[in-house]
Amino acid sequence: MLRAYRAGLFPMAETRRGDRLYWLDPEQRGVLPLDRFHLSRRLRRTVLSGGFTVTTNRDFHGVIAACAAPAEGREDTWINPEIERLFGALHRMGHAHSVEAWLPGDGGPQLVGGLYGVALGGAFFGESMFSRARDASKVALVHLAARLRLFGFTLLDAQFQTAHLAQFGCHEVPRQFYKRLLSEAVEEQARWDDAVDADQVRAEILKLRGD
Repeated sequence: MLRAYRAGLFPMAETRRGDRLYWLDPEQRGVLPLDRFHLSRRLRRTVLSGGFTVTTNRDFHGVIAACAAPAEGREDTWINPEIERLFGALHRMGHAHSVEAWLPGDGGPQLVGGLYGVALGGAFFGESMFSRARDASKVALVHLAARLRLFGFTLLDAQFQTAHLAQFGCHEVPRQFYKRLLSEAVEEQARWDDAVDADQVRAEILKLRGD
């Protein structure tokens, strides 16, 4: 898995119930520039308001299970049990990470949004995100970008550009250009840190460019 990511490949299953994995190497790659990550004023207020509690690696398996679950407008996903097993193994090795967004609920905090991906050198490969409350996945993505900047990451791979990600500055780059960016990023000495100070994260969020 790590050799494949280093080469610019990533796995997907055809369906949730499918048992075959495919390695993708798209001609155009979606990239979120960490130095020009776009954060609107409205979302900045939401992120900094404290309405969501944001954690990292507190419930990796809950995040990937939520990403795999059917949702409105998406009855099937590409995350099959083998994908869950493989990324669970990467998580135990310290290479796969999650960001979780929580809201208060009956019986305690409820997981309402999040994302997960793979870290390799200074590259982070975003895999999937989910949201069960307005702005929950967006808040998780903003926290991810702020943390990656603090930790010294230089590449945030989004795999494919979408209208949702375009609002944050995501754009497509040709395969060969992406692989040049990747070859440089994986040699960087970035390091994920779950214990980063919350005030540092807040200060980094304030640096993100707004409207």
